[in-house]
Amino acid sequence: MTRLYDRLSPTVRNIPPSGIRKFFDLASQMDDVISLGVGEPDFVTPWHVREACVYSLERGYTSYTSNHGLPELRSAIADYLTEFELEYDPGSEILVTVGASEAIDIALRTLVCPGDEVLIPEPAYVSYRPCAVLAGAEAIGIPTRVEDDFRLTPEVLKASITPKTKALILCYPSNPTGAIMNKDDLAAIAQVIREHDLFVISDEIYAELTYEGKHASIAALPGMKERTILVSGMSKAFAMTGWRIGYVAAAREILEAMVKIHQYTMLCAPIMGQKSALEALENGRSEKDKMIEQYDRRRKLIVNGLRNIGLACHEPKGAFYAFPDIRSTGLSSEAFAEGLLTNGKVAIVPGNVFGMGGEGFIRCSYATSIEQIERALERMHQYIQTVK
Repeated sequence: MTRLYDRLSPTVRNIPPSGIRKFFDLASQMDDVISLGVGEPDFVTPWHVREACVYSLERGYTSYTSNHGLPELRSAIADYLTEFELEYDPGSEILVTVGASEAIDIALRTLVCPGDEVLIPEPAYVSYRPCAVLAGAEAIGIPTRVEDDFRLTPEVLKASITPKTKALILCYPSNPTGAIMNKDDLAAIAQVIREHDLFVISDEIYAELTYEGKHASIAALPGMKERTILVSGMSKAFAMTGWRIGYVAAAREILEAMVKIHQYTMLCAPIMGQKSALEALENGRSEKDKMIEQYDRRRKLIVNGLRNIGLACHEPKGAFYAFPDIRSTGLSSEAFAEGLLTNGKVAIVPGNVFGMGGEGFIRCSYATSIEQIERALERMHQYIQTVK
């Protein structure tokens, strides 16, 4: 008799499980492990944001909302996006989603047809490739280099484009490298995109976590709004990961198509979470800024600490990840991560799980306390001494 698993979709069977979750699950089964693995703020959602949820429940807000989301939240999102030189109509160009993850999924399903190619600059967040494959596309990795500070260059992009290329996924500030791209960097990329008539899915969930200058969005450049699906949400900058409130900003024709998928699969984001997100956008900027100041302190601490223990590390200018080079140890990324977890009780993520260019690196999240970072660095130093 055929095994039950063999009767499942071969597309799903061939997708590997998340390499990030693998190390998180291993660490959760061990005592006294310091986790620099999962990219989640260690800050609790500010009280007044949580209180908005409690108040909404007390007032009986437990129903569905419009598929697009609460009108007042969409207006607040549109106002917020003007800070990045972006203008969107809250009535027809903004959709509230169940986290940025849903937004990426439905963006891909809206854009691609079977056989289309989706370009992904790598190292990249682990969900992009599987989501592209599940949408029927072929995921094509584009290597970025530490010598370029992990920025996508127009030359590499142009060389990767074929007649089948439909879309490019961008994530700057980057998970896992912490790289950013300024307006000039993006302008060079945008020129190639316009010349080849491509779409862009721009994941800007870490926009607020830009430590040098101000975040630049490719959607704000001439001729790019109509071909860009901007994805973001409340999770990272506002410490609201578990609330699962994301959003999409896109041209009306694109958004209308995305809403079709959203309404048949998710219907709407939870109303209590939407009420809380509204409170965060309207009254939570000061707490957000304080959290970002703390991330910047931690960023400097971990980068200097990694360099002091003998690991080369490019300077991450965004997000909350360092991506040090461990090739000097002679170990693969996987072997280094497993050894550090087993012998040093520090959980990190091997760079190879993030695709091309990730081997020889590890991802260390500094979304944890300074004390924990300092202890983790001490343990990493001791472990490195045993393998060099």
